[in-house]
Amino acid sequence: MSLSRRKALSLIGGGTILAATASAAGFVTTRKPGRAIAPWELAGGYQDARMNALSFALLAPNPHNLQPWQVRLQGQNALSLFHDPSRRLPETDPFDRQIVIGLGCFLEQMTLAAGAAGHTVDLELFPDGEGGPVAHAVFREGAKGDPLAAHILDRRSCKEPFSDRPVPAALANELELIADIYTEAPLVAALRKLTFEAWMVEVLTPRTMQESVELMRMGKAEINANPDGIDLGGPFLESLMLAGVLTREAMGDPDSSGFRQGIDIYREMLNATPAYAVLTTAGNSRLDQIDAGRRWLRLNLTTTRMGLSLHPVSQALQEYPEMKNHYDAAHAMLASGGHTVQMLGRLGYGPQTPRTPRWPLEAKLTRA
Repeated sequence: MSLSRRKALSLIGGGTILAATASAAGFVTTRKPGRAIAPWELAGGYQDARMNALSFALLAPNPHNLQPWQVRLQGQNALSLFHDPSRRLPETDPFDRQIVIGLGCFLEQMTLAAGAAGHTVDLELFPDGEGGPVAHAVFREGAKGDPLAAHILDRRSCKEPFSDRPVPAALANELELIADIYTEAPLVAALRKLTFEAWMVEVLTPRTMQESVELMRMGKAEINANPDGIDLGGPFLESLMLAGVLTREAMGDPDSSGFRQGIDIYREMLNATPAYAVLTTAGNSRLDQIDAGRRWLRLNLTTTRMGLSLHPVSQALQEYPEMKNHYDAAHAMLASGGHTVQMLGRLGYGPQTPRTPRWPLEAKLTRA
């Protein structure tokens, strides 16, 4: 997850701040965190079928870009996927539901990438129960690739305002094969209100806001050193850091004028939303959560193919006490018969956004 220059400026009391040093050519040309985004360029460059598929899988969407996966290669054609216990969001995701959804995205992207290279993947989920690996996978030769794999490197989670162009009915109907799509004006307006109010709960609850602040990577050096979490980089933002204007303390201060301005900008972003996509499951087991992640990944790749943008705004689905009223409202609005709403996302036409940092594949491999 990353913040645009516009959003970050609002959060630090900007609007009148000029970053003159950002205009220096040398400074501008050296601010790209090349090491942190290198895994995007390296994807597909491995001879081992498992490593090749994993090099694409690690580019999958996941909450707060925590990249909560660990992989153990086994024999010549198998691997096990584990949840890295150090990668959790205990305040906003106390039951690891969102983390498991992210692992489902990883598994689906791995399977798609393997298929594109001519391999099938036999998956066994939670083979030793919840306390063991998330999945055991065996790679075998022979597969017909899924066209969605062609869009892996173009997929993004667009966290910017969308245009006022409506989502065409034909595309919405096609997406209904994967998710529930809402384009009706009254319900869209209600969801805008719900998602904004839920976001406000998260940012005004000190411990949940602090969870995000602690995951901020500020500037090229921090992003390259820890290519995960919420990346804040680029010449403009780094000039503000050097001036001591952009700090973690300022970002976590709800009394600052910048924080209040940031609220207005976030509201503006949510209001620029013509449609929503929702994933529900009949239950809320770990298998249901993995399934939701696999479906979300396919939804994200399908919207990429269509030229649409998708942005998860699932704060109302978080399971901590302060969020309960919004959680209940989301389920009353979007689910029936005791179903669980697993994902809620903005859908529309948004601008192109940059690639997000990733740990290199080798950093995610473990030994028995």
